[in-house]
Amino acid sequence: MGEETRSVYLDNAATTYPKPEVTYEAVDGFMRDIGGSAGRSGHWRSVETGRMVYAAREAVASLLGAPDPLRLVFTRNATEALNLAIQGFLKPGEHVVTTSMEHNSVMRPLAAAGSRGITSTAVRCAPDGRLDPPDLQKAIKPSTGLIILNHVSNVTGTIQPLDEVARIARAAGVPLLVDAAQSAGRLPVDISSSGVSLLAFTGHKELFGPQGTGGLYIGAGLDPEPLCFGGTGSRSSQLEQPAELPERYESGTLNAPGIIGLGAGADFAARVGVDVIRSHELALLDRLAAGLAEMKNVKVHGPADLRDRVGILALTFEGATPPEVAAALDSRFGIAVRAGLHCAPCAHQTIGTIATGALRVSLSYMNSADEIDYFLECLAELRL
Repeated sequence: MGEETRSVYLDNAATTYPKPEVTYEAVDGFMRDIGGSAGRSGHWRSVETGRMVYAAREAVASLLGAPDPLRLVFTRNATEALNLAIQGFLKPGEHVVTTSMEHNSVMRPLAAAGSRGITSTAVRCAPDGRLDPPDLQKAIKPSTGLIILNHVSNVTGTIQPLDEVARIARAAGVPLLVDAAQSAGRLPVDISSSGVSLLAFTGHKELFGPQGTGGLYIGAGLDPEPLCFGGTGSRSSQLEQPAELPERYESGTLNAPGIIGLGAGADFAARVGVDVIRSHELALLDRLAAGLAEMKNVKVHGPADLRDRVGILALTFEGATPPEVAAALDSRFGIAVRAGLHCAPCAHQTIGTIATGALRVSLSYMNSADEIDYFLECLAELRL
């Protein structure tokens, strides 16, 4: 191609990279200058850490439209948040309705819950990953205790009709748990107006925080059992776990550097504006899809209308496997993408790629048009 090999990162659905500078500064500044443990002492470093953690809680709650920051509890990631909701909320004999596009962070807890007498129905989505809400409505039973919806597929980027599903859940009187791992920060999410009961998010994707951060918003009136019990810094004289939120679900020393970095990332997303982030991503997605459309041996899976997806594309190829293409892009051109089943075999079964997997190209606000052009040039040079 007549130019030096570059380093281009297009694996943002796994974790965004790079992060905004403010995220790095927040983590480094806390580690160097504060370094306390929130809620564990009365000295100024501990108090300041607690203040900064609460500021991060408010920043994330504001971005997600959560009415009460204290009901937003921090976890290590979206997987832990989903496990807290599923394992802590469901009772033996209850039934769950979900979709065939869910991540293993939903499917595996549901499989494990089967040993406790909990059953589930995964409503089949279309081959492009989209759910038809009436199909979900038909799957609700008198014993249904929870509906789980992946807002955005981590495989195809398909955006599910959250508002319509929320209306169905409210009409049926069934709580709705939303997996917002791929949507928080890149699509408008408003817990207050949507009527979502539980929302799991991760911090290290489009909220631009560090890895090892995430959380669960628990709606008023819901009280899942904690997964973990221990020190919370409050009511230390009691052997019972505190009932107050967020302490009820935040046992042990919090990941203060990560949470404070998450707060900085959420502030960044709020300052830029989710609508601006979405517009930038769609512009890159348009550019990428147009270039791929000219390549006869490349198939793009998912919705044809790019407005029905976020900046995630799943690709398969004639004459080469996704792992072969991913390895070549990495070794020859310095381009990071992800091939395989993406911890979502049910989604791949739905879109018809379970036998081969797919190559996933995933964008972020931090990507540029120049990087998209470089990816397309390098993919064309492989001569698939």
